[in-house]
Amino acid sequence: MTAVVVTGVGVLSPHGLGRDAHWRSALAGDNGIDEITRFEADGYPGRLAGEVPGFDPAAHVPGRLLPQTDVMTRYSLAAARWALDDAGLDTTALSSLDLGVVTAGSAGGFEFGQRELEKLWGRGRRFVSTYMSFAWFYAVNTGQLAIRHDMRGPVGVFVTDDAGGLDAIAHARRKIRKGSRAVLTGAVDSSLCPYGLAAHLASGRLATGNRPDRAYLPFDRAAGGYVPGEGGALLVLESATDAAGRGAPRYGEIAGYGASFDPAPGTGRPSNLRRAMDTALADAGVRPDEVAMVMADGAGTPDEDAAEARAIEEVFGPRGVPVTAPKARTGRLAAGAAPLDVVTALIALREGQVPPTAPAIDVPDHYALDLVTGAPRPVRGRAALVLARGAGGFNSAMVVRR
Repeated sequence: MTAVVVTGVGVLSPHGLGRDAHWRSALAGDNGIDEITRFEADGYPGRLAGEVPGFDPAAHVPGRLLPQTDVMTRYSLAAARWALDDAGLDTTALSSLDLGVVTAGSAGGFEFGQRELEKLWGRGRRFVSTYMSFAWFYAVNTGQLAIRHDMRGPVGVFVTDDAGGLDAIAHARRKIRKGSRAVLTGAVDSSLCPYGLAAHLASGRLATGNRPDRAYLPFDRAAGGYVPGEGGALLVLESATDAAGRGAPRYGEIAGYGASFDPAPGTGRPSNLRRAMDTALADAGVRPDEVAMVMADGAGTPDEDAAEARAIEEVFGPRGVPVTAPKARTGRLAAGAAPLDVVTALIALREGQVPPTAPAIDVPDHYALDLVTGAPRPVRGRAALVLARGAGGFNSAMVVRR
């Protein structure tokens, strides 16, 4: 089976712009969660978020695209350019039909949509932007990236909440194995506006504490929900043969993938997360004792944390593998979270250092987790398992290999 490798990455996160800024802050355990500055949030029970700092749209997006794009699309355009440059991939030297784009989205352009709805109700239909027809759409990032870089091969989008980023990368791997030369994949997401925050609150799982250092505590006894964030990562995938042929950099291999779906709430049946994990490991041909670390989903609610901890224990044994959830310091980035975890895992394997979840997490004994906290931990090994779960029962798991 064709080996598929990551040759370039583009990252925006609450830790900063670019791969290196994100990695430095994640490794140091810096906190990217703080009071929302994008809008006035004093009237909301949860007023914290992980915002992408220092992004100037005019510096990264062509002027003609600014009126027609939501913030998440602007982030995606920047991340795509960085990923392609990082890969050293000259798309003009290849047939556009050999190049694809597969992304994930959780809800689309929330901020753009809210602004145009305000115009509709406050000023009338003639004031609504014509770009509303697509700027709000969950598939808009795939479309804009395909147009921007003339990628006319396989395109698609996955809408499976936080699990979507892994689903998109896995689908991109399939397309490489079927003959595409390169696929831009992953996700960058943002819903930090009043409309978006209201949607998060409606889930009933948003943390309402307002201490940035204690708001989002995955696997902690005091876990009380998640904090929203924005950002994510886009990756360039190529076959190992094509990458070697042009001397491209290689972060590692997308080695295995598995997905499952949980039973309906109230049935009393357990989560099927383990099935996704087992499938990913089998797909990669990797034994549990060969996994150096697990990048956990870390939902931050007692029921979901307990289910994830149970699945990890069943696969690896009690405290059998280092586990970390760096998103505790960025917030949950919706569809962008898992691709960012994939990049973080690949760099962690290369550097031999696992970034911590948070400075101090009080893990219940019955979780039986070896959670990395406080400081980075040295690790040895060639493989990592990335987990992602989405609202509605979506489970995805991915093995990456150095």
